[in-house]
Amino acid sequence: MKGRRRSTVTNGNRLGVGLDGRTVWGRRMRDLIDLHTADLGGESEVSEAERSLIRRAATIATELERLEAQFAAAGAADPESLDLYGRQAGNLRRLYEGIGLKRRPKDITPDLSDIIRARPTA
Repeated sequence: MKGRRRSTVTNGNRLGVGLDGRTVWGRRMRDLIDLHTADLGGESEVSEAERSLIRRAATIATELERLEAQFAAAGAADPESLDLYGRQAGNLRRLYEGIGLKRRPKDITPDLSDIIRARPTA
């Protein structure tokens, strides 16, 4: 009996159908996929649905970075590109929330040594 054939995307050998992982864009996308996967505990801890969301988030993040480079090179962003950028940044935030991105409050409580140093001396 012939073994079950899996796509190269499922096997992890390709980023996606028709995507070349050897380009600068493809390498950055693969880096983001690896980083996001590590953030979620690694390959063994990530479900297939999370993997799909990670891939989409990495695609949008890579494209946002490309737009940022265009804005920097031009010294400005045209209104249409800036609108696209803003909408995609919102989509990216929602994808990140879907895979567990959480806001973490920053502890701004001063410690005792800071309070003592701030007190005026008599």
